[in-house]
Amino acid sequence: MDGGVILRRDHPELGQRLNRLRRKGELVAVLPGVLVAPDLATDWRTKVIAGLRWLGPDAVLTGHAAARLTFWPGCSREDAMFLTPRQQRSRRGWQVMTAVVPPEMIRRHHGIALTCPAYTAMMLAGGPDGGNVIDEALRSGSATLQEMRAALAAMPDRTGNQQRRWLLHDSRDKPWSELEREGHRLLRRQRLSRWQTNARVQTAVGDYAVDVLFDESRVVVEFDGYEYHSKPTAFENDRRRRNALVLAGYTVLNFTWTQVFRDPEWVIGCIRAAIGMSYQFDSRAA
Repeated sequence: MDGGVILRRDHPELGQRLNRLRRKGELVAVLPGVLVAPDLATDWRTKVIAGLRWLGPDAVLTGHAAARLTFWPGCSREDAMFLTPRQQRSRRGWQVMTAVVPPEMIRRHHGIALTCPAYTAMMLAGGPDGGNVIDEALRSGSATLQEMRAALAAMPDRTGNQQRRWLLHDSRDKPWSELEREGHRLLRRQRLSRWQTNARVQTAVGDYAVDVLFDESRVVVEFDGYEYHSKPTAFENDRRRRNALVLAGYTVLNFTWTQVFRDPEWVIGCIRAAIGMSYQFDSRAA
């Protein structure tokens, strides 16, 4: 038994015994010829192993299940998608696509063959996850934009590639969240220049990564998403961080989701006032 999964074809000598165990309800079939204990039948990790064993040694895991095992452990979805070079029909709960994954884009996680974070992110970016999955890959440090571009090049003519290409271009300033992504768009639309993202700022008590830095004006812009800043520990750390930046001589502006999406004129007005200029143009305009 491998990960709680039994393949009948691997044990022809146990055929009658396996049949008895199925009749007694001690084993259930999750795929043709693939048996597991009843309590494991809905476990997503067991389903991953079952799918890979069923499809054969050339199969590779991708999609949300691969993301959960690598760069996106907090992903709420656990559906498994498999890639295999041989034509194979999908079954309910097991989505199968025919594709050849370059060997350099395959990783192993506790014996599970899966696509690397860059390839996984590109697979998901063509669907409803959109830019969010790119943000997750960038924030975790698991994949770079260059690696994701290479992954996209390895899946030519794939449905959703137009969206993937656009999102990679939209990610050129390396957003770590949807809020940051919209903030970057706002700065580009206003053609503000000489700003950098995810920059390290030195203070008397250490250096901090900031969302956006206008270094010449010593202005820091922070996009505060509720998900990442609402917990008590994060709230306390954010206050210490802000005070350290202010004492180091930086003007710190904090903007929320509602402000960026619903009142962008006010946001950009605050930024313009802080950096002390009315017009400063940049070739990165959207």
